[in-house]
Amino acid sequence: MRLRLVTFNIAHGRGLSPLPGLTTARRLRLTLLKIAELLVELRADVVALQEIDQCSRWAGNFDQLEFLREAAGFPHAAWGISARRGGLLNFCYGNALLSRHPVVASESVGFGHGRVGDKGFLFAELDAGGHRLPLVNLHLHYRSRVHRFRQAGMLVAWLRARAQAHGSHWAVPPVVCGDFNNSAARADATAALLRELSGHGHGDYGLHPADGARTFPSPLPARALDFILLPPGCRHARGEVVRAHLSDHRPVLVEFEVG
Repeated sequence: MRLRLVTFNIAHGRGLSPLPGLTTARRLRLTLLKIAELLVELRADVVALQEIDQCSRWAGNFDQLEFLREAAGFPHAAWGISARRGGLLNFCYGNALLSRHPVVASESVGFGHGRVGDKGFLFAELDAGGHRLPLVNLHLHYRSRVHRFRQAGMLVAWLRARAQAHGSHWAVPPVVCGDFNNSAARADATAALLRELSGHGHGDYGLHPADGARTFPSPLPARALDFILLPPGCRHARGEVVRAHLSDHRPVLVEFEVG
């Protein structure tokens, strides 16, 4: 089965506006509609989204995932909230998944205490044509290398425990994608995570985009921050950075075969 996977940090739907809260609800919805049109144009089967809001004052106080799901025609979705606050200046956001295949299980893991800026990952298992596909949608710390290494270690430990309990049902080891907030070419968490995953007895993971193509900032990309790590068993992969100015990040698309 061929699958088209997209990872995209949508920056709370604010487009290229530098700060949250400066964009009207109408402009947010227009940007999200354009993102939905892009996902349809890319023929995405699965979409991993970072910095997406469930109900945040700075982002229009509406469910952005449900809005995108309806606009792009995805039958399935899953939330992974990593930061939440009530009150007048409420926010609720994190990672999320859109899928044309059923989401048979999902779990959200936060790296912090749910405060503004906290990161985390969403784990999901998809039924892709009868194949159980495990997938991680990850967002690492944007500033601290120490935090990124700690978060990558938490993810690896969590995945090992999950594999011991449920890995026999998986068609392949977990696909890991998202906003890593660091380049794989440096001695940082992306390179370490790639080594840890490859060294867990499954064989070498593939990094996409493999040529270090840059994704941030989207108008004139200077840094490679967004990746898809494909395990052995995901064959004939072909990836690209999508030229789009709908966020401060550009999306990454990888098409591959599983099963």
